[in-house]
Amino acid sequence: MKRILTLLFILVQAVLVRAQVVSTQPALPVENKPVTIVFRADQGTGGLAGYTGDVYAHTGVITSKSTSEADWKYVVTEWGENIAKTKLTQTGANLYQLVIEPDIRSYYGVPEDEEILKLAFVFRSATQVGGSWKEGKAAGGSDIFVDVYKESLKAYISSPLDKALFLPGQGITIQGNGLNAERLRLYLDDVLIKETNDATVTHSFSAPASGSHQLRLEAYMGEDADTHVINFYIRQETEIATRPAGLKPGVNVVDDNTVTLLLQAPGKGYIFVIGDFNEWAPMPDYQMKRDGDYFWLTIDGLEPDVEYAYQYYIDGALKLADPFTTKVLDEQNDKYIPETVYPDLKAFPSEYTSGLASVLTTTPHIYEWKVQNFQVPEKEKLVIYEVLIRDFTDNGDIKTITDTLDYFVRLGVNAIELMPINEFEGNDSWGYNPSFYFAPDKAYGTMNDYKEFIDACHERGIAVIIDMVLNHSYGESPLVQMYLDGSKPAANNPWYNVSHNMQNPDAQWGYDFNHESPYTQELVDLILEYWITEFKVDGFRFDFTKGFTNTPYGPSSWASEYDASRIAILKRIADKVWSVKEDALVIFEHLAENTEEKVLADYGILLWGNMNYNFSEAVMGYHDEGKSDFNWSSYKNRNWNEPNLVAYMESHDEERITFRSRTYGIQVGSYNVRNLKTSLERHQAATVFLLSIPGPKMIWQFGELGYDISIDQGGRLSKKPTRWNYLEVNDRKALWDIYAEMIDLKKKEPIFATNDFTLDVAGQVKRILLNSENNSVRLVGNFGTSIQTVSPGFNSTGKWFNHFAGDSIIVSSLNQEVQVKPGEFIMFTKQKFASFDPASSVGRGASYADKRTSIFPNPFVGDINLRTEEPLKSVEIYDVNGRLVESIADPDAVLNLSRLHPGVYMLYISTKRGSSEVHKLVKTR
Repeated sequence: MKRILTLLFILVQAVLVRAQVVSTQPALPVENKPVTIVFRADQGTGGLAGYTGDVYAHTGVITSKSTSEADWKYVVTEWGENIAKTKLTQTGANLYQLVIEPDIRSYYGVPEDEEILKLAFVFRSATQVGGSWKEGKAAGGSDIFVDVYKESLKAYISSPLDKALFLPGQGITIQGNGLNAERLRLYLDDVLIKETNDATVTHSFSAPASGSHQLRLEAYMGEDADTHVINFYIRQETEIATRPAGLKPGVNVVDDNTVTLLLQAPGKGYIFVIGDFNEWAPMPDYQMKRDGDYFWLTIDGLEPDVEYAYQYYIDGALKLADPFTTKVLDEQNDKYIPETVYPDLKAFPSEYTSGLASVLTTTPHIYEWKVQNFQVPEKEKLVIYEVLIRDFTDNGDIKTITDTLDYFVRLGVNAIELMPINEFEGNDSWGYNPSFYFAPDKAYGTMNDYKEFIDACHERGIAVIIDMVLNHSYGESPLVQMYLDGSKPAANNPWYNVSHNMQNPDAQWGYDFNHESPYTQELVDLILEYWITEFKVDGFRFDFTKGFTNTPYGPSSWASEYDASRIAILKRIADKVWSVKEDALVIFEHLAENTEEKVLADYGILLWGNMNYNFSEAVMGYHDEGKSDFNWSSYKNRNWNEPNLVAYMESHDEERITFRSRTYGIQVGSYNVRNLKTSLERHQAATVFLLSIPGPKMIWQFGELGYDISIDQGGRLSKKPTRWNYLEVNDRKALWDIYAEMIDLKKKEPIFATNDFTLDVAGQVKRILLNSENNSVRLVGNFGTSIQTVSPGFNSTGKWFNHFAGDSIIVSSLNQEVQVKPGEFIMFTKQKFASFDPASSVGRGASYADKRTSIFPNPFVGDINLRTEEPLKSVEIYDVNGRLVESIADPDAVLNLSRLHPGVYMLYISTKRGSSEVHKLVKTR
């Protein structure tokens, strides 16, 4: 026995783990003995290949108390900490060793009552290189794992790997090992080919001509035996065959039992499809055929109404999800998606593969659209509401936003812009780290949940715009991984640049798309067409379009200079969108030199106009050196021919105006902008000015309520709390009313789309003059801290209506002046607007939306808000069986219903004026 254990300990033939990134000496590590880890830096991701500095291991263990392979235990050091214990010794070119001694359990400090299952590694450079760490990981970017064995009888075939591929006649060397074994037997397809009384066995032979084959190693100790079985397969030279006509990349359903898969993979040698339908093995019948740059395969024998997980096994090295899949299974993150958000989510097949897998079915559930031909609102009347699904409701899913659409209707917006919803890395994100462009992210709901949301928006006259990130994608993208050279895209990657064209590290994200490549252009066209045709979206907001170029820019540049090649690329993209949907909205986050933006705007493209700084300064009360100048909110002041500027005070990227004003607002004597009421009154003034300027506008979520949680609270990208309770704060509701009224005016009163207007908005007292054939508007506002006297600039004498005060004045002189208090605004109109209400009791900022009850949020967890302009008499709540579960007389506007069990209820509302309404109410938890 001692001889066998000694031989095992000094065994130098290594077990290859996950694409040969590491091997171990001995081949079968046991927890109570030392082990040497051999790291091959040029394998796996190759991120440390050729690196000449010191290399350290970031290492821990997976134990019986780990919840997944991501749940490392007893990590030796914090990331970036360099100690001798985790330093590797270089033994050759791209070859390193790490000795774990005196034994595995002691090295990691694992208690005796906890079983060690695996060693876990990521290897890294000693310091950052060019602002980032160089890393050595397994192929596909996953962590590296090494199995740990108990001190018992064990048979193990270390080479070849299970499910390995060989060409006919290729030499195969088998390496078998036995832990605590006195005899080994090796079988090929149930035929004994070698027997030995040693602890290791080696055998070489030529691969058979075709088919699937099995190797079996039996280890014996006395009467005890252990067996290890692996399979290997013979691949053929890739068959060249013309693909069926009409195929699109991804899954093409032929009938209820058959699909044809198509993958664009120029330069690849051979590809197998592995999945639920073939035991996740590269069986000969699942080798794809090649037609030029494309690989294709028809798979039959599938069952209808069944979801199959699958991957592409490329050149015997990479197992990747289909880049064109419409559903991704994520080994690490799917487990955290609640059943209420994505019911019956298919489990990741972790017993067969790792990472990410794609899903196919021959019978996808077809959504029945209620609205077939939605007409996009006119851009001059466009008011967009930007939404981050994660942070808009407590549930953070798209279904809850669908159930809350009445809120948007009451506010009056006619477009909702969703921050990125295609599959991004992880579940908790703004979405600007995309990985799959054809799959809606499951963290927010199912594919049909998204479609139902869009359909429901269209029913209410609301367009849906999705944020599309085509400047870059991140490392989980199969398009990146298929052609990766270490930590950078390989030179032959069809879609990505090897390096960023921008040297400014702040302008670099993920892997940079090469928009000059015909492969990228074809991909972009397919993505845009898919979302318009499959989801009926009404347009796109394209993220960081300044990056859609290969023109080099220096280390301090934000690529704002005029770039003719970029303009051509962007016009091509816009033309593609309009060729699919003629009235689609094409919006760029460009923020480049005006000379370039003018060309794009005059071409029909809408462009983001970031006015956060200027409006913030105005609300805070700072005006020196033109800080609060609103002039750049006007397309005319930019010398554009078309009103294609989407000006906004806030977006997802900027600090919230009310946070700024309440934190940094000016304090002069008794006038304190940091006071909530004062801050919100000044925000009202800013709102009226922004929405009065002709051209489309945008609102960031909860900006209409004076959201004052800093963008940096908990970290810039972290989840932020909802604030539906703001609606119960009178001063915040007054701000909401101003937003609602101005949005209503913008949509209904033609003068707010006039091209005859003048802005006098550089100083603390600001004016806007709007003129049309049938009406005139004079808006004045005082963003200073003392009473000001100002001439509104009347163009006629006689009666003028003070819209928000609900009264009128007689103008006797065109230079007639009015007094404006600090934070006050006055809007005079020559002709009354349709919503003019002469009842002075309404007061400034009243809402003129339809008088009906709205309930939000719905679905809900604890509190619900009842918003109605009629006094409430009673509320009754019935369960689905018709039983009365709550009866409330003279209810408050906020009801705490946390005591209800999760489920569906009917809410009966009676008002003191005799009206009644019924609403469906959903409690989630």
